[in-house]
Amino acid sequence: MSKITFLGAGSTVFAKNVLGDCMTVEALQDFEFALFDIDQERLNDSEKMLNNMKKSLKSNVTIKAYHDRKEALRGAKYVINAIQVGGYDPCTITDFEVPKKYGLRQTIADTLGIGGIFRNLRTIPVMQAFARDMKEVCPDAWFLNYTNPMAVLTNVMLQEGIKTVGLCHSVQVCADHLLDSLYMPKDNVQWKIAGINHMAWLLEITRNGEDLYPEIKQRAKEKQKEKHADMVRFELMDKFGYYVTESSEHNAEYHPYFIKSRYPELIDRFNIPLDEYPRRCVNQIEDWKKMRDDLVHDQNLQHERTHEYGSYIIEAIETDKPFKIGGNVLNTGRLISNLPENAVVEVPCLVDASGITPTYVGDLPEQLAALNRTNINTQLLTIEAARTQKKEKIYQAAMLDPHTAAELSMDDIIALCDDLIEAHGDWLPNYQ
Repeated sequence: MSKITFLGAGSTVFAKNVLGDCMTVEALQDFEFALFDIDQERLNDSEKMLNNMKKSLKSNVTIKAYHDRKEALRGAKYVINAIQVGGYDPCTITDFEVPKKYGLRQTIADTLGIGGIFRNLRTIPVMQAFARDMKEVCPDAWFLNYTNPMAVLTNVMLQEGIKTVGLCHSVQVCADHLLDSLYMPKDNVQWKIAGINHMAWLLEITRNGEDLYPEIKQRAKEKQKEKHADMVRFELMDKFGYYVTESSEHNAEYHPYFIKSRYPELIDRFNIPLDEYPRRCVNQIEDWKKMRDDLVHDQNLQHERTHEYGSYIIEAIETDKPFKIGGNVLNTGRLISNLPENAVVEVPCLVDASGITPTYVGDLPEQLAALNRTNINTQLLTIEAARTQKKEKIYQAAMLDPHTAAELSMDDIIALCDDLIEAHGDWLPNYQ
């Protein structure tokens, strides 16, 4: 029996989406879904929920929860990763509260910035442990990574020799979201996206061959006269020429232009939700308490296939019916020719029985590549920090981060990193 292993299966809602999608696929009915999580209660919740959904959908898959990670992975053909190391309490709280003492404010802190760096540093050792287990018990498995920070963690798994693709939600919904927000029709639209995770670019968008960008930019300029949720992205499009895939609250902290203690009025002007991620975490915890019984114990739990790429990738490999995704892969052979070869890029990929094949993009417009490179600098130094376990590499990663560097002096950046290392305690390896 073929096996799909889900690491972080206690993410019950996400497990419902991705594994529920897989239950609807005819070619996957003989699979075992192997569930693993370090939180036994959440693992049990997900197992019950998936078994209820299996009955409702009349699926023939086998669902099994494991208490030993290596056994969950043994013989797996696909591994889906959705872990969060350190959770909201204590680690996300630390990522936000310590920088705040230095006047450094954040919105999401799960990809770049000082919070993204430290989320990487505590997650990389866990990912390396996954890789060691996989090389022993399922060396040929595909690793579908949904965990942020996407670019760095995907890069680490690829360096470990694991067949890996990083998967994000933002690529496949980008064009629809933009057109919806501007009240433009979505029929017969063709688009092309490439860049890096959370900062990929809508390079082309046409309807019946006609370029939609002139109308998009005109409507966006009108919309900027009133407050809305996408003001940062529209401002970037106005100044750099292209729309970016990930949300405004994310992009506010990937650049040095928006969250500035010297210009506090920018927060209101661009409608930037500071401390947004901690708010979401608290709300999700409360929402889970309310929805848990309904979701876990619903005997008639239904599911319609979502836009998540996971099930479509597995189906394409199993059936050899090609499917196109936006995937995070190593920039081998310079898929994007003006970005570094050792970076992970987000490009169109073809999926079929031969696996996941990235496509060549060529040069990005130079201003977009330049913005990407500012983020890649910090990503690569963060990997170097984890590899060498030297504090100076953490300092350098932080000093190269656009937002951190725009707000703090070098001395303050070093002091902040030291404070974060101390506050994280055993969540981090011992840095020299």
